[in-house]
Parts: sequence; C-alpha cells; structure tokens
Amino acid sequence: MSTDWLRDAVIYEIYPQSFADSNGDGIGDLRGVIDHLDHLSWLGVNTIWFNPCFASPFRDAGYDVSDYLQIAPRYGTNDDMVELVDAAAERGIRVLLDLVAGHTSIAHEWFRGELAADGPSPEGDRYVWSLNPPLRDTSGDIPGTAAWVPSPGPRPGWYLKNFFDEQPALNFGWARLEPGEPWRDAVDAPGPMRNRQALRDIMAFWLDHGVAGFRVDMAFSLVKDDPGHGETTRLWRDLRAWLAEAYPDAVLIPEGIEPRGQGTPAFDADFLLVIFEQHASLFDNGGAGQVPFHEPLEPFFQAEGGGSFHPFLDAWEGLTSEAPSRPLILASADHDLNRLAHGPRTAAELRPAFAFLLTWGTVPSIYYGDEIGMRYLPGLPDVEGSICNPAYNRSGCRTPMQWDGTANAGFSTAAASELYLPIDPDPARPTVLAQRDDPGSLLHLVRDLIALRKDEPALGARDGTRVLHADYPLAYLRGDDHLVLINPTTDVRTVELPRLDGARLLLGEGVGVNGGAVTTAACGFGIWRLQP
Repeated sequence: MSTDWLRDAVIYEIYPQSFADSNGDGIGDLRGVIDHLDHLSWLGVNTIWFNPCFASPFRDAGYDVSDYLQIAPRYGTNDDMVELVDAAAERGIRVLLDLVAGHTSIAHEWFRGELAADGPSPEGDRYVWSLNPPLRDTSGDIPGTAAWVPSPGPRPGWYLKNFFDEQPALNFGWARLEPGEPWRDAVDAPGPMRNRQALRDIMAFWLDHGVAGFRVDMAFSLVKDDPGHGETTRLWRDLRAWLAEAYPDAVLIPEGIEPRGQGTPAFDADFLLVIFEQHASLFDNGGAGQVPFHEPLEPFFQAEGGGSFHPFLDAWEGLTSEAPSRPLILASADHDLNRLAHGPRTAAELRPAFAFLLTWGTVPSIYYGDEIGMRYLPGLPDVEGSICNPAYNRSGCRTPMQWDGTANAGFSTAAASELYLPIDPDPARPTVLAQRDDPGSLLHLVRDLIALRKDEPALGARDGTRVLHADYPLAYLRGDDHLVLINPTTDVRTVELPRLDGARLLLGEGVGVNGGAVTTAACGFGIWRLQP
C-alpha cells in the first residue's frame, strides 16, 4: 500500500453538525452521515474529509478539542465512527479526519492540569506560559492571532493562544531562543517532545480505527518564531517517516502549501486554500464583507469576464514545476468563507466552474451542498465562533444540507438555535431530492463530471495540463489527447483550437465546432477526446 491513492481522490468535505441529523435533536451526527452514504456513493466521491468531530465545548465549532480520542457525544460514539468507516469502505470511500495539532481547548485535561499547578511541570509543560505579560506578540506566527492571555486559574502568569482565547497553543518549542524570554523552549525540550509523542499517539489511535489519514489544521503553526517553517516541517517529516513505516497508506494533508526547499516533503499534497489569493482569483469565495486575506480580485469565473486566469496559473506552474507529481487539492469552497454560490453568481455560472474543478490537474474537494448549488447566506448570527470579527462571518457557509426542503429535523442547537433553525421551504432553493429527479440539474452534472473523470484518466490528477488559451474562453490540454474548453461568462466566445478534426465530444453544453473554431454559448463548456 502507499499514499498514491490520493492522486485519484475526489474529496467531499462534511461539516458534521450541518450535514444530516438522524435523531431529531437538531444537530447533525455520524448516524446521519451513515444514512446518506449512498448519496455520496451515487455522486461518485471516494474520500470524505470531516471537520473536527472530537469532544469539544464548541467555542470554535470543534476546532477547540477537549479529548482527541473521543467522538463528541453530540455526534455519536467511537463505535459510530468505526461503523461509518466500515460502511464507507464497502462503498469504496475513505475517511479523513481533521487533526487540530497546534492547540486544544482550555477544557482539555492537559490544560486544566497545568492551570491548577503552581509552576512548570517537571515533565515539561504542554503549553506556553510566562510569569509576566510579554510586551509584544513574540510568537512570530500569524499576526493578530497568536497572542498572550491572562491565566484564568491558580497558575500565575499568562499563556499563549493560537486563535480564540479558549484555544491555548500547544508547546512545540521555538526555532529561535532568546535569553530574555524564558518561556521559549527548544524544539527538543521535554514539553515539546511530550506533544510530539501525543500527536503520534492520536494519529495511531484513529488509524487503528480505520481512518485513512488526516487533514491538519494550521499545520505550520506548531513551532513558534520559525522562519520559513523549517523546524515545523522537520517535525512533520519525522512523523511522516513513522507513518511510512507503521501506516504506509495513511495520508497527511496540510492546511495550506508546504514550504519548498526543506528536503523530503512531510505531507502528501498541498492544499490551495480558499483564503489564498490564487483561489480567490478563480472564484472569489471571499466575497463582499469578508475578512481581507489579500487584495480584492476580480475572479476569473464571473459573468462579466473581467477577471484574469494568470494569478492561479502562475501559482500552479510554480508549484508543479518544483514537484510535478505532487497532488494539489483545490476546493469549490470550505467552512471558512463564502460558498461557490454567493452574491450575484447564478446557478448557470456554477456549471463551468465545476467543469473546470473536475477536469483541471488538481485533486478536487467539494464542500457539502455545493453539488446542488447551496448559497452562502449573509447576515446570519454567531454560532459556536462562526463570527471571528465583524468582517469575518462564516455562519452563511455552515447552514444545513438541503436534502428535501423540509425542516431537516430542526438543526437547532441548545446553545444557539438561530443558525440552524429551518428555512421555510422555497421551491427555488436547491435540494438533493429535486435535483436527483432532474437530469439537467447541477447535481447530475457534477455526477457526470466525476464519472467522466474516472472513465478518462487523463482528466484526473496524474496527467499533465497545458494551457492553450488563458483568456476567455479558457482552453487546456489534459495529457496528450483530451481538450477542455470553459466559458465562465454570459457572452458567446469563439477561439481557434488545433486537432479538432475527428475529436469526440465526451461532455459539453453550448459548444459548436466549425473547422478549427469552437464557439461557446454563455456559461458553456466542452470536453473532447482528440484523435491520435
């Protein structure tokens, strides 16, 4: 066995509290996922990525873990996860878990133990403590994120957080030591080494339960003040070497892009995040009012045709030239920013976007509900940390999966029911039930594209991609004999392309060929197999 299977993956991201509720308590659960595995099998996805499903007080929707070895009771039990993994495997589907490696909840027994102490642990602290409040953010990590918080318990001093105050950073040491900053442990000090062993134990526990690997949250936040993330990458490389020996088919996927030039890669892929400029240049999942991780961009996939494909293309060519065989995961959307369907983007505009996502040389990741065109809903209230600041509202991309347009068993939570209250049934709102009965729906198109990707290996993540026309319409060659044409705009577009004589149209909408010229209607696309 090996991790090479990841190159053939079609990933489906499940936000567990919003996907399917099996028992009517208003919260999605693992049993609900088990009950809907046939939907995923019918769709053709072969890998599930779960957002965190471990025990948690849910200050940050499960990214604040209180017990890594226990499924959150609201979702079910460890046995339910084993049953889910087994039932998914029967359908040819692997399961990836989200591993929150850099911090825990303040409710974790590790933190509670150190909080109750009157000083450092003789075994080495698992967290970062300072007796006096540092005068600045000395972590060298994400500006405005990692910061110091006063101790809320008997232990004097301050602790370092990673995100929210309730998420204390685990101590993996510091790449640079400073004599005047005694809280900086070396990366091989007892505390950091305890945490490295804990990561190994956590991964082994779930791999022994049948999961296929992990997507690692904030993967490069572990070692602090780490220029170029060199020490953090070495940490993960050590874990990768252990995995290769003990669990050779288990994959590690980082949140983000692994730094280059650090030696043997630690991770099995890169993930071009929705918050990255290159992803925004395609789809603009940031949208109006979202936190500005980058300068505003006109997306390439827009009706007006005012964007540029080059920011994404330049990043793609840079990454693939350095590591041609390394998978790059590209998502339709995720749990942190707007969905693919947001703002003025129409249902028709989603069709060429999916044609691109499922035929470019990346490993696709479909955010739950995007396959039916679920929309980002602006202005929803804060639930479980979904609003990080006034400009960063993640609530609208975490709404209940629309199976049939009914109340979905309420999807309300005792803590804050506003987000999960059912939306009144609306005939115009996309649902799985309605689209399953409509062969012309987005759902059927996504299914057809996934099936075509499997039937025509050149459209997957193994063969090369060569751009023939980087403007509107976009045209690219997959492998030696597959041509893809994408028109995201609402204008008719024409382009001259080679080798179309005798080409077979495998799947397309609104395309016509006249000699070497191809005309695409609004939001049209075509996928051809060329003659040798």
